[in-house]
Amino acid sequence: MGASYGSQSMVDPLRTVLVRRPDEAFAHADPKIWGYTGRPDLIAARTEHAALVEMLRSSGAEVWYHEEPQEARADAIFVHDPVLVTDRGAIVLRMGKELRRGEEASIADSLTKRGVPILGTLRSPATAEGGDLLWINHDRLAVGQGFRTNAEGLRQLKALLKPLGVRTEPVPLPFHTGPAACLHLMSLISLVDDGLAVVYPRLLPVPFWQRLQADGFDFIDVPDAEFDRMAPNVLAVAPRDCITLEGNPITQRRLEEAGCRVRTYRGNEISRKAEGGATCLTRPVLRARRTRAEA
Repeated sequence: MGASYGSQSMVDPLRTVLVRRPDEAFAHADPKIWGYTGRPDLIAARTEHAALVEMLRSSGAEVWYHEEPQEARADAIFVHDPVLVTDRGAIVLRMGKELRRGEEASIADSLTKRGVPILGTLRSPATAEGGDLLWINHDRLAVGQGFRTNAEGLRQLKALLKPLGVRTEPVPLPFHTGPAACLHLMSLISLVDDGLAVVYPRLLPVPFWQRLQADGFDFIDVPDAEFDRMAPNVLAVAPRDCITLEGNPITQRRLEEAGCRVRTYRGNEISRKAEGGATCLTRPVLRARRTRAEA
């Protein structure tokens, strides 16, 4: 019997993924409090989410639902952020956005009920969110350092991951529009294959770009006009097999020219209003690790 969890990759074939249906808390979110561009329509949001889930299933992934109560936590649909899943279990993070505190323990309970052990838990004053944590490869994790993930978060993650042979590397993030906005590392970059990344170069830190280039990475650049439409937020369900938000034709064409299969989902409610893309709406639990020959 194979492993039931382990996801130290952004691109290996997705086998198990956790999601959360849009609920009343999401529908009743005050846009000013939560930083949304408008109040979501729950019926439309559920329709969009169901279509996204069907894309995941058609990709060969088993879909788990996180259904633990999350009263008044509108952002709980973005299940990517509260935990990180490793080969030895989940690391429970600590949200930098204070309105989201409490999501972490809830999603940890949901995973443990499914048989995923807890490897460790971040403690105050550490903060770290999944959107800042990017697997460059199985043994290397880039950690965005900005308003959501702090230096103590990096330190505690480094200590938890060192026994697994994982090297962490800090990536300082730009100020951009300030602390009230959500700018994660993965707002600027997504991996779609080993050595291939979708990036928004205007905000990507130069030393990080240079390290990836030195490692042999090729880049698909997102144009300025598509950055605010979340074009850098691309979910790879397998190497060069992508799911991304509709409405970014230039980035989509560039992905396809690089040999990627691209499927788009409608996310007017679950993504555009709430500013979270396909990666944000999914927490990979198991990715099938490939051999060197397959990679």
